[in-house]
Amino acid sequence: MQTDGDPAGHTVATMSQQATTYRALFAVGEFRRLWLAHVLSVAGDQLARVALTVLVYDRTASAGLAALTYAVSYVPDLVGGAVLAGVADRYSRRTVMVVTDVARAVVVAAMTVPGMPLAGQVALLVVVQLLAAPFAAARQAALPDILDGDALVIGLGVISMTYQAGLVLGFGAGAAVVAWLGTSGALWVDAATFLISALLIRLGLRAHRPDRATAGAATQGRWATITGGWRLVAASPRLRVLLLIACCSGFYVVPEGLAVPMAGQIQAGTAAVGWLLAANPVGTVLGMVILKRVAPKRRLALLGPLAVASSLVLLPTAWQPSLLVLVLLWTASGAFSAHDMVTQATYVAEVPAAQRGQAVGVAIAALRAAQGLGIVVSGLVAQLLTPALVIGLAAVLGTVVAAVAWGAWSRTTSSPAGAVPDDRTGR
Repeated sequence: MQTDGDPAGHTVATMSQQATTYRALFAVGEFRRLWLAHVLSVAGDQLARVALTVLVYDRTASAGLAALTYAVSYVPDLVGGAVLAGVADRYSRRTVMVVTDVARAVVVAAMTVPGMPLAGQVALLVVVQLLAAPFAAARQAALPDILDGDALVIGLGVISMTYQAGLVLGFGAGAAVVAWLGTSGALWVDAATFLISALLIRLGLRAHRPDRATAGAATQGRWATITGGWRLVAASPRLRVLLLIACCSGFYVVPEGLAVPMAGQIQAGTAAVGWLLAANPVGTVLGMVILKRVAPKRRLALLGPLAVASSLVLLPTAWQPSLLVLVLLWTASGAFSAHDMVTQATYVAEVPAAQRGQAVGVAIAALRAAQGLGIVVSGLVAQLLTPALVIGLAAVLGTVVAAVAWGAWSRTTSSPAGAVPDDRTGR
């Protein structure tokens, strides 16, 4: 295993032999700089969404169009994850991250051109989000070369916590920046965050080149690169089950999409929406902090039960409890969903190093599809049933699917046949 070479003397290999502390994690120079770049990217993504949403509302006075603009910014992750993430296995992971960050800075700057129509600005926002997929794939593919064992699990947890915190703080902070600097000023700040992120990665990370001899990336065609990740996951029982466990989030994300009508159903007022929307991200952060204290082997054993609990705990929502009970239930669901950091770490560790980018792209696409479908379908069904009942039904379905995934995971962990196939031998 490679070491970081950090002057503090903390190496990946040393940390992987024991439970990792946050102090030891951030002592790894490459991870520290990658995390800072991630903070900037999350801030940039959220700022672009908020700025353009505000701009759309100011020009059209349509709340519906503003909400649609914000929602559209998530759609490209589905396409980008499936089609573009494979570039992380064809070029240096550092190069992919730097190029995509610089490209996003240029595209965001183009959004400030005076007189540009709204449709053009929305289209540019879609391009920004498309470029996020190869960046994320390259980052996730590089992490196992920087961190190992328990350090990888905790590192991915920190990345996820940062994203969750960005969601909680993004609306308020983004709106404040837009109010202070105006839409164009906020977009220029956004472009600057991507440039600083690119600089941090270029100067602070090794190249992290994919193993071309193993992946055959030098001779793969574009279509083979796109489909390689899907073929890899389809051929591995363990990867399929891990992806299924991750996609169970499509069920317990439903409350997020129905928070507004749910607040109306319990007659809790507009202020309650903020509490309901914050419950899951706050719970996730708390859950990750708690799960970090669990022994690494025990975390793997808890993967199935926590996946089931993430949906099961939402079931009482069907009985339309008080706001306080709802917030507690949704926070608990978020806490149980912290198992995702274990799922992610196990997933990327199972994948051959040369195909990590493609496999991560599959995961990005699958997760976006599951979560988007969950929110869209629940919203349609909520036209016929009460929001509380829809969330309850999603909880039932999520519990059943997670229980099936738990059983499948138990079988793969007890059987050597579930091991990931080796690209070099076909086994």
